[in-house]
Amino acid sequence: MENKEENLVKKTCRELGITQKELAEKIGVHDVTVRNWTSKGKVPKIAKNFMELLLEKKEFLNYISQTQKYLQISEQIKDVRIPDTL
Repeated sequence: MENKEENLVKKTCRELGITQKELAEKIGVHDVTVRNWTSKGKVPKIAKNFMELLLEKKEFLNYISQTQKYLQISEQIKDVRIPDTL
Protein backbone atom coordinates (compact mmCIF):
# COMPACT_ATOMS: atom_id res chain seq x y z
CA MET A 1 0.00 0.00 0.00
CA GLU A 2 1.16 3.49 -0.80
CA ASN A 3 0.79 6.64 1.24
CA LYS A 4 0.96 9.83 -0.84
CA GLU A 5 1.14 13.46 0.26
CA GLU A 6 -1.58 14.45 -2.20
CA ASN A 7 -4.56 12.13 -1.98
CA LEU A 8 -4.65 10.29 -5.30
CA VAL A 9 -8.34 9.44 -4.94
CA LYS A 10 -9.33 13.09 -4.55
CA LYS A 11 -7.01 14.16 -7.37
CA THR A 12 -8.39 11.50 -9.72
CA CYS A 13 -12.00 12.38 -8.95
CA ARG A 14 -11.33 16.10 -9.33
CA GLU A 15 -9.44 15.81 -12.62
CA LEU A 16 -11.92 13.37 -14.14
CA GLY A 17 -14.95 15.24 -12.79
CA ILE A 18 -16.39 12.14 -11.14
CA THR A 19 -17.53 11.16 -7.67
CA GLN A 20 -15.81 8.63 -5.43
CA LYS A 21 -18.73 6.29 -6.09
CA GLU A 22 -18.19 6.58 -9.85
CA LEU A 23 -14.47 5.97 -9.36
CA ALA A 24 -15.28 2.87 -7.32
CA GLU A 25 -17.45 1.59 -10.18
CA LYS A 26 -14.63 2.18 -12.68
CA ILE A 27 -12.14 0.33 -10.47
CA GLY A 28 -14.60 -2.43 -9.61
CA VAL A 29 -14.66 -2.00 -5.84
CA HIS A 30 -17.27 -0.93 -3.30
CA ASP A 31 -17.57 2.83 -2.73
CA VAL A 32 -16.82 2.31 0.98
CA THR A 33 -13.42 0.95 -0.05
CA VAL A 34 -12.65 4.13 -1.98
CA ARG A 35 -13.83 6.27 0.94
CA ASN A 36 -11.44 4.35 3.21
CA TRP A 37 -8.56 4.97 0.80
CA THR A 38 -9.45 8.67 0.86
CA SER A 39 -9.64 8.98 4.62
CA LYS A 40 -6.59 6.87 5.38
CA GLY A 41 -4.51 8.10 2.45
CA LYS A 42 -3.45 4.53 1.68
CA VAL A 43 -4.20 3.06 -1.72
CA PRO A 44 -3.27 -0.46 -2.88
CA LYS A 45 -0.65 -0.40 -5.61
CA ILE A 46 -2.95 -1.93 -8.24
CA ALA A 47 -5.64 0.71 -7.56
CA LYS A 48 -2.97 3.44 -7.61
CA ASN A 49 -1.75 2.19 -10.99
CA PHE A 50 -5.33 2.08 -12.30
CA MET A 51 -6.02 5.66 -11.21
CA GLU A 52 -2.75 6.84 -12.75
CA LEU A 53 -3.78 5.16 -16.01
CA LEU A 54 -7.15 6.90 -15.89
CA LEU A 55 -5.37 10.25 -15.49
CA GLU A 56 -2.92 9.46 -18.31
CA LYS A 57 -5.83 8.46 -20.55
CA LYS A 58 -7.49 11.81 -19.92
CA GLU A 59 -4.24 13.63 -20.69
CA PHE A 60 -3.78 11.58 -23.87
CA LEU A 61 -7.34 12.28 -25.05
CA ASN A 62 -6.80 16.00 -24.43
CA TYR A 63 -3.58 15.83 -26.45
CA ILE A 64 -5.41 14.14 -29.34
CA SER A 65 -8.15 16.78 -29.22
CA GLN A 66 -5.60 19.62 -29.31
CA THR A 67 -3.72 17.96 -32.17
CA GLN A 68 -6.93 17.66 -34.18
CA LYS A 69 -7.64 21.37 -33.61
CA TYR A 70 -4.13 22.29 -34.77
CA LEU A 71 -4.55 20.16 -37.89
CA GLN A 72 -7.83 21.89 -38.69
CA ILE A 73 -6.22 25.31 -38.27
CA SER A 74 -3.30 24.20 -40.43
CA GLU A 75 -5.69 23.15 -43.19
CA GLN A 76 -7.49 26.50 -42.97
CA ILE A 77 -4.21 28.41 -43.17
CA LYS A 78 -3.13 26.34 -46.16
CA ASP A 79 -6.26 27.45 -48.03
CA VAL A 80 -5.70 31.17 -47.36
CA ARG A 81 -4.43 33.08 -50.39
CA ILE A 82 -2.42 36.24 -49.92
CA PRO A 83 -3.00 38.59 -52.86
CA ASP A 84 0.00 39.95 -54.74
CA THR A 85 0.04 43.68 -54.18
CA LEU A 86 3.34 44.37 -55.93
